[in-house]
Amino acid sequence: MDDKIIGRNPVLEAIKSGRAIDKILIKKGRYEGGVIPIVKRAKENGIIIQETAKEKLDALAEGGNHQGVIAIVSMQEYATVEDILKRAAEKGEPPFVIICDKITDPHNLGAIIRTANCVGAHGVIIPKRGGVGVNSTVLKTSAGAAVYTPVAKVTNIAQTIDDLKKAGLWITGADMDGEEMYKTDLKGALGIVIGSEGEGISRLVKEKCDFIASIPMAGDINSLNASVAAAVLMYEALRQRKGETR
Repeated sequence: MDDKIIGRNPVLEAIKSGRAIDKILIKKGRYEGGVIPIVKRAKENGIIIQETAKEKLDALAEGGNHQGVIAIVSMQEYATVEDILKRAAEKGEPPFVIICDKITDPHNLGAIIRTANCVGAHGVIIPKRGGVGVNSTVLKTSAGAAVYTPVAKVTNIAQTIDDLKKAGLWITGADMDGEEMYKTDLKGALGIVIGSEGEGISRLVKEKCDFIASIPMAGDINSLNASVAAAVLMYEALRQRKGETR
């Protein structure tokens, strides 16, 4: 479920405290007064800002004085990366982890978590800043998978990849510039990185990957929706992993 923080000062203090915020809704129009430092702080922390009609803010505030600002925060209990690796160990399986690099669309994140559950991935990793958290839309889109599949929220995706590599995982990034996925080894302890909807995998994260896998294209356009691309690559990994180890 989602929770809300209403009003300029409470929202600003929530940002300063480091509380995980999925997005901040700000009344459409020119930013002025106490809204300006909120926008500045949010941008510095990679928090999504969404301009919203006053009528919608009024409805969300349910009579409260929102002052043109409402922060949406997640009530989801997040796992840790250690929890995800422990889950794999308890199942006697090589870790299979999906890493989301700044996915901002909750429908995409929900679909990725749903597919991750279907292929038997042990968990999903998302960033604390710059991407959507597990909110009600994510929970609904995941068809309940977010309840069963651990989701860890980390401060630094690149550092987390380093930690996973030390734990024995190979990390592959999904990118059209990589080697065709059918020719890549997706068996064994594996992390798959899915980039953001618009920018793809960030440069630093891409450099941390052990190899890059691409999905073959035969049509008139050369890209897939982030969650669809994730699903295709996850199922290729499942095909390779069934009954095999690295």
